[in-house]
Amino acid sequence: MDLSGHVAIVTGGATGIGRAIGMKMAEVGADIIVSDIDSDACQRTASEFAALGVRSAGIPANVTDPDAVGRMVAESIGQFGKIDVLVNNAGVAGAPGWYDHAVSREEDWSFTFGVNVKGMAIVTEAVLPHMKEAHAGKIVNLASVAGRQGRPTFPHYSATKAAVINYTQSLANELGRDNINVNAVCPGLLWTPMWGEVGAKYAVNDPTYEGLSAREVFDKMIENIIPLGREQTPEDIGDAIVFLVSDDAKNITGQSLNVDGGAFLN
Repeated sequence: MDLSGHVAIVTGGATGIGRAIGMKMAEVGADIIVSDIDSDACQRTASEFAALGVRSAGIPANVTDPDAVGRMVAESIGQFGKIDVLVNNAGVAGAPGWYDHAVSREEDWSFTFGVNVKGMAIVTEAVLPHMKEAHAGKIVNLASVAGRQGRPTFPHYSATKAAVINYTQSLANELGRDNINVNAVCPGLLWTPMWGEVGAKYAVNDPTYEGLSAREVFDKMIENIIPLGREQTPEDIGDAIVFLVSDDAKNITGQSLNVDGGAFLN
């Protein structure tokens, strides 16, 4: 696949899954705007992408702040002239310390919806005028298999990811006339710092995993629920997104693609 000449914004793009998504797109020629709440990490990751021979810029923004997002998008247009691709990757599992509590707190619901759903909408609404003017664009939203079936230890997170799937469908219906494709990717089990928090909470609150380390919980889940018997990686998610934003996926919209080793067969 060749994304040469395409300009992409990746939110939460400085580390983890976001960094892998940006790297995969840069490897096939896309210019990448790394947007993240961590300014220093933005610059470091943008430098890594630029070393591949593409244009890249780190432009920090908190996705929950409409003014900061507006400035980020304006600066992106100023530097690159257009936005072809938006990857809404920024997300959280809960408010700080969420994993130390057996029951989701009010702050977990508010904070998680603020970033995972409202923040996604804020960024999307800031980018859409430019895509509509160009009568073209690709948007990919990061959901989760937790949005397919609620999880007992963090219902606040599962509910946000179900909302992302629904939001993706709504946007696809609305924006098809503007030649804008909107899809979602639902990652399965990836070993990330966020999953370390999830595993620690399972070990305390789920008798099935009681007494295990976070990594042992993760490995046990791979064994129990993944037909292919292996974990997924940030690079797997990046590969799926490269396909969805390429011309090969021009007639795919409103879909939520599971990248989960077969855990959810839908």
